[in-house]
Amino acid sequence: MRRKFFAIILLFTGFSILASGQVTDAEKSLRTQSADSTQGWKIGGVIDINLAQTSLTNWAAGGQNSFAVNGLLSTFANYKRNKTEWVNSLDLGYGLLKQGNTGYRKTDDKFDFLSKYGYEAFKNFYYAALFNFKTQMAPGYIYSDNNKEKISDLFSPAYLLVALGLDYKPSAHFSAFIAPLTGKLTIVNDKQLSDAGAFGVKPGQKSLSEFGGYLRAIYTRNDFKLDFLKNVTFTTKVDLFSNYTDNPQNIVVNWETLLSFKVNKFLSANINTQLVYDDKIKIPFDRNGNGVIETGESIGSLIQFKEILGVGFSYNFK
Repeated sequence: MRRKFFAIILLFTGFSILASGQVTDAEKSLRTQSADSTQGWKIGGVIDINLAQTSLTNWAAGGQNSFAVNGLLSTFANYKRNKTEWVNSLDLGYGLLKQGNTGYRKTDDKFDFLSKYGYEAFKNFYYAALFNFKTQMAPGYIYSDNNKEKISDLFSPAYLLVALGLDYKPSAHFSAFIAPLTGKLTIVNDKQLSDAGAFGVKPGQKSLSEFGGYLRAIYTRNDFKLDFLKNVTFTTKVDLFSNYTDNPQNIVVNWETLLSFKVNKFLSANINTQLVYDDKIKIPFDRNGNGVIETGESIGSLIQFKEILGVGFSYNFK
């Protein structure tokens, strides 16, 4: 059943890549840059800050006061000279929510640095090497009643990936990096989490090394238009990793999609989604359906999904 499900997911992913698009502003810039004759360095980025607030006083219909803030910083530094391309990007994201009498709780936390070097091999193909480092910036908790339990932290986890392969770029909008030689290191630096064997490491160990194959596919269109809206960007990217030495059929999936509407120079609206599956990550869940998560009672490998809808300040810099 699991294999059939992931076959469907992968087929749908491949279709979506060919039909739609996403990625960071750094990667979008690379697609645009490869379409023209720009040489040398190109540097820039985007800052997004979204706010939401609700205040209720003697409100008969009920409800709770709330305040939410979500921020994103995405920067890039890309280099192109003759047959050489070098793309670098850094994406930071963080969000907080305060609802009712509860304290602030984290809704988003992202640190993602990528560097990819390519040298043209032949038409539409580049020999390429990729380095990617991901982690988060603050502790993450699971909440039940008045209790909370830490389930993640800075460098817990952290993912370090190094890959060698070919980068296929048939157009300015699409690329697929295929790496049959890939090393992946999962780091769990927090002692409590490492002792519990979180994120796939053996209990008591702080890292997990894997060797396998990797695919990173990206499609983006900055000139995407709808009948009733202009200045629309629709982009998508998918990362797939298979560990050759341990259940290679259990493919790690990370699929992100962004739909962005530019209102004016400083205002924008966007919808960002992320789907993640990693069979080594065990997640507490509400098996009884009573709305209460009993930490440690029901733990399994689940599809993770995140959706963020934001309207607020946006600024692009070059």
